[in-house]
Amino acid sequence: MKLKIDWKKLIISVIIAQAAGMIGSIFTFQSIPTWYASLNKPSITPPNWLFGPMWTSLYTLMGISFYIIWTKGFKSKDAKLACALYLIQLGLNALWSIIFFGFKSLVGGLIEIIFLWFFILATMIEFRSINKTAGYLLLPYLAWVTAATILNFSIAWLN
Repeated sequence: MKLKIDWKKLIISVIIAQAAGMIGSIFTFQSIPTWYASLNKPSITPPNWLFGPMWTSLYTLMGISFYIIWTKGFKSKDAKLACALYLIQLGLNALWSIIFFGFKSLVGGLIEIIFLWFFILATMIEFRSINKTAGYLLLPYLAWVTAATILNFSIAWLN
């Protein structure tokens, strides 16, 4: 069976996902060497250099996952819901950086990332109902945001 790839849709899907990361990074980069560096952090905190490659990989997986759903079409109620959930979680993803790094709100970031986690889970479940691979491609993202939620909680607790 030959896999037919619609490169235009795939590239657009990945760019949309990466754009969420770029929006968030606008608020992140300035705060890392100053405010974030001054915070008390738990020993489980990953090194700063890991975040860029990890998020780039996760946004790429998100884009591929969305591409798979897009190729199935958005005519069904399930597909429309999947698309809406995906776009909401992307917005929440960018919003977390704005709240945590931009507003420097540890508790606000924690509350927001919990909402993000549930929307990622809902997106993953809805994607999986349309295409198993699309759903499973979001598992690393959910795992990373789970770790980020624990980290956010720990930083809020320590500060």
